[in-house]
Amino acid sequence: MTTTTLAVLVPLLPFLGAAAGLLLGRTAPGFVRPLAVLPTLAAAVLAVLVAVRQGGGKAIDAATQLTPTGSVPIDLALHVDGFAALVAVLVGVVATCVQVYSTGYLREDPRYPSYAALVSLFTAAMLLVVYSGDLMVLLVGWEVMGICSYFLVGHYWETPEARSASLKAFLVTKLGDVPFLIGLFALAVDAGTFRITGVLGAVATGGLDHPTPIALLLLAGVAGKSAQFPLHTWLPDAMAGPTPVSALIHAATMVAAGIYFTARLLPVFAASAAAMTVLAVMAAITMVGSALAALAQDDIKRVLAYSTIGQLGYMAGALAVGDRGAAVFHLLSHAAFKALLFLAAGAVIHAAGTNSLTAMSRMSGLARRVPDAYWTTTVALLALAAIPPFAGFFSKEAVLVAAEHTALGDRTVAPAGAGWTVLVAGLLTALLTAAYALRLWLRAFRGRGAEAPDHGRQPIAMTSVLWVLAVPSLGFGLTVRHLPDWFDGHDLAPTLVTTVLGTGLAVAGAAVTYAVWRTLAVRALTAPAAAAVPTPHVAHPDADAGLVEAEALHLPHPAEDPADPGRALLGPLHRPAADGFHLDAAYRAAFVRPVRAAASLVRFLDREVVDTYVRGAAGSAKGLGWLVRRAQTGNVQTYLSALLAGSVVLAIAAVALANAVAGA
Repeated sequence: MTTTTLAVLVPLLPFLGAAAGLLLGRTAPGFVRPLAVLPTLAAAVLAVLVAVRQGGGKAIDAATQLTPTGSVPIDLALHVDGFAALVAVLVGVVATCVQVYSTGYLREDPRYPSYAALVSLFTAAMLLVVYSGDLMVLLVGWEVMGICSYFLVGHYWETPEARSASLKAFLVTKLGDVPFLIGLFALAVDAGTFRITGVLGAVATGGLDHPTPIALLLLAGVAGKSAQFPLHTWLPDAMAGPTPVSALIHAATMVAAGIYFTARLLPVFAASAAAMTVLAVMAAITMVGSALAALAQDDIKRVLAYSTIGQLGYMAGALAVGDRGAAVFHLLSHAAFKALLFLAAGAVIHAAGTNSLTAMSRMSGLARRVPDAYWTTTVALLALAAIPPFAGFFSKEAVLVAAEHTALGDRTVAPAGAGWTVLVAGLLTALLTAAYALRLWLRAFRGRGAEAPDHGRQPIAMTSVLWVLAVPSLGFGLTVRHLPDWFDGHDLAPTLVTTVLGTGLAVAGAAVTYAVWRTLAVRALTAPAAAAVPTPHVAHPDADAGLVEAEALHLPHPAEDPADPGRALLGPLHRPAADGFHLDAAYRAAFVRPVRAAASLVRFLDREVVDTYVRGAAGSAKGLGWLVRRAQTGNVQTYLSALLAGSVVLAIAAVALANAVAGA
């Protein structure tokens, strides 16, 4: 079988699995789980085969005209280079892990068939984006992901949080997709083709007439899909969906699509210094702001959500300094440890019966109750904090090295100012990342108080996935050095300067956080006994983790934790950081309220003005009909009398008109 055929099957198999799962979900429920896992697993295996055959060498291209348009043709095209091959493997592996994990996590969920089918469709859409060689075909996968995210985030539609989060995710991402679509058409008009190879060829020969507006329009879509400032606000709220969905969105699909798209078309953005500067500033604000927000969150999944936003900022920063190798390296590394963090968080939520870090800090024994989640979370958090030799250290250092080279003028793809912006923001974010990572670990696994509820051991489908993902979280960074051909031939090894600065700041952030936590914990123990904190209600021990998570969404916010180091570290910044720096309130004031006011005005005009004319026309016709109906008596004498009277009136009028004309 040719490599092209294998590549076509990679997105096709999950799509067929999704269709079959939807068709057989009610009639043959026993086939739902195999149809969820096996096609995705097969796609992952085929993606590995494609990657091995591609080998980081010359890109694999194939195309057939999808439809003649008369101007710019649309092709069903395939373009698989080293980046596409590696990202496809990432998507297939993470999606398979999520599907296997979900068989245990949602084993009692009556909506599991539709859930599994949507996850498969989500996976197929992302794989279509990865392998597509035509921008219009890529757009299909891009939009299908948005639709799937709407349904998956709103899986627990009984809760207002899930309904609101799914609608918000859909609307915010669509807000970015509108200029993104305009940018795609403008790019195709300038380049004369939707084919990615044709677009890149046009850029290389200086064929783009308007690179800056095109790049800025495309960046709007990237900011919405990859949760970059200022369109990042949907991602923390999307945590109302099931935890496996969060893992899939944050690690392999949706948010990864914007970064991958920018990496694929990086020469288009690099053709505009203004666009690269905007991307650098956007990445810097995203990195620092999300790290501060993560340090103030009480919900474990919201901490991880803001963490994802910050790590995506690192990737966008690498692209802003013109190094797509470092960006994709961090994308792959982040996918492993972030998927592990979310899936381990699902086990912790199951054990604690709540999403809240504050509530978990009032419990003890979680490390003993969920040892698999405890150890794998520890590995993933070390990778997140970029502590050597874990995967996050090497990929984060690759980003900092790229920024350093640009800042010092060793690389001229982007302005030096963009390099300094990304470098300073990246170092500051390294300190904050280690701080909130240790805070999460301390509060989740070193809490004091009542014994955590015992739900028994987690299903093997959940725990096995955790250990599978722990392997790349630990060793992926060491293996990438042996694959330079896959990353444009760049040496992604860290330098001494960035290693000392980045690791030193990370260790300093963790040390300060631990010292503050110890001080506050001792003070809390010696303080007078506070009122008892009610134990959160949890589902029956035999219930599945998804039910526990759904019930946790209804729990009241727990009491304030006196041993929270985040509050002490942030000081006056804590309240605005916990609220996402009030961006949602600003959007409500700037967009939601004016739109609602305009809608109210339109409704008033429609009901009181337009409808008044409509009702008046209807009333006039009704009145005229009443008069005509009254005249139709059926009496012949009345008709003759009316005819005679009318004739007399007409005769008098004619005589009068004739006299008037004669007199004139």
